[in-house]
Amino acid sequence: MENNQSSEKIRKIKLDFKDSKYATGRRKTSIAKVWIKKGSGQIYVNGKIYDKYFPNDNHKMQIIRPFEIINQPTQYDVKCSVRGGGPTGQAGAMVHGISKALVMFDDSFKSTLKTEKLTTRDSRAVERKKPGRKKARRSFQFSKR
Repeated sequence: MENNQSSEKIRKIKLDFKDSKYATGRRKTSIAKVWIKKGSGQIYVNGKIYDKYFPNDNHKMQIIRPFEIINQPTQYDVKCSVRGGGPTGQAGAMVHGISKALVMFDDSFKSTLKTEKLTTRDSRAVERKKPGRKKARRSFQFSKR
């Protein structure tokens, strides 16, 4: 039984990111730690290639967007560690972290990324449930009789 579990475990890829820039991105309840360095355009999320980690095409496009905006889609390698939330929040946290790290790499990217609103944290989150209600705002059905 031990051998089957060890063979099924996903091997984490060891990456050399010594001369890299680090930034933290946040979205909803997700936190992404992002390291960026000059390279060939590889993006790794939690030890996996981002295509395997995010099956949804919208999330893949969202992650590549900061690189396409600065017209350098294959100039940087990204290593990212993401925790919390779901895939949409994790992708948004990655985009926030990637754009912050790109600004640290080169200040000329700041204006283009800021106009696309990628460097600012999207603070929208789920509203909490209130007492006496079914959800945050939805109340129970009213019965007159």
